[in-house]
Amino acid sequence: MPTTKKIQPVELDQQDRQLLKILSNNGRISNADLAAALDLAPSTTLVRLRRLMEQGVIQSFSADISPSAIGLELQALISVTLRAGARANLASFMKTMQEHPQVIQVFFLGGQEDFMVHVAVKDSDEVREFVLEQLSNNPYVANTRTNLVFDHFHKGPIS
Repeated sequence: MPTTKKIQPVELDQQDRQLLKILSNNGRISNADLAAALDLAPSTTLVRLRRLMEQGVIQSFSADISPSAIGLELQALISVTLRAGARANLASFMKTMQEHPQVIQVFFLGGQEDFMVHVAVKDSDEVREFVLEQLSNNPYVANTRTNLVFDHFHKGPIS
């Protein structure tokens, strides 16, 4: 069974929510600019930021890289259903998928499918190759369904 670190919900005040909203729009903002936007002292802002990181509210800072800018013109969402006898291998399947460079995200699902694998690749040939080599040849996989992504919208949980 895939395991995820269980984080307890944290009480957030209005300034914490505003801080998170600003960071979700610009994770590279300086502490001084963040403090000014919040109308707080930089030291107070830094204390709040560190507390949110320690509590697991802010999990990481990362760059949002455009796949097409680096030659990965096609994204696909691949639904995966495992064989009935392979349910004990959920964690192993998740870990295996995470190790592939084409994989952007893997979702463990409740419902008809067991996983949703999000890949970014050069073209449809690479999608086919990934499905055939990494999924169809996988002894745990019963079936797959591939959907091509034409466009998408991403919004963090803070608005």
